[in-house]
Amino acid sequence: MKKAIPEVLDQSPTDQELILRMKSGELDAFDILVERYQKRLYRVIYGVLLHHEDTNDVLMETFIKAYKNIGGFRIGASFYTWIYRIAINTAISFKRKSKFNPQPYPYFPDDEEGQMEKEFVDYRSAEQAVRQMEIKELNKVLNDALSKLSEKHRAVVVLFDLEELSHSEIAKIMGCSEGTIRSRLFYAHKQLQKLLKNDNSFIS
Repeated sequence: MKKAIPEVLDQSPTDQELILRMKSGELDAFDILVERYQKRLYRVIYGVLLHHEDTNDVLMETFIKAYKNIGGFRIGASFYTWIYRIAINTAISFKRKSKFNPQPYPYFPDDEEGQMEKEFVDYRSAEQAVRQMEIKELNKVLNDALSKLSEKHRAVVVLFDLEELSHSEIAKIMGCSEGTIRSRLFYAHKQLQKLLKNDNSFIS
């Protein structure tokens, strides 16, 4: 009789465990949280700012704020909702204080997001001509279209379409009702479809 192979369990500490370790004085636990969330937060912040250098600055500020306020985090609450809220609010505040200058770089900064990038483009594309365009060119067009939306509308698009969060999760992050999130998403999607359809780059 063959001996059963023991199941390999994920030994990674949960967010809650890391926060408890921080609260008990093990501050290095925060480094694990930074590594765990920095790529996802970068995408979200960039979706609001559309500027890489500013995104790096806001990402750093987000983690500094989280570090300083971790003592007030309620154990049992969702850490990712908490830190996403900090990131979104910090990005929107930064955007309103600075002159908007979107950078014409790919919307997805990490090559690992290549497949997600193509899926997002396909999801937004209504015509065959769009799907045949080069990904880099599409990203430039998407950046331009996204730049015409407000910060809050860009934020819900990123959280829903890229991060694949639910209406309920986004509402908690944005601090508003689910109805408001649905309304913002509907408006943002309609505007993006209109902008992309009217863009000269889409004319075959």
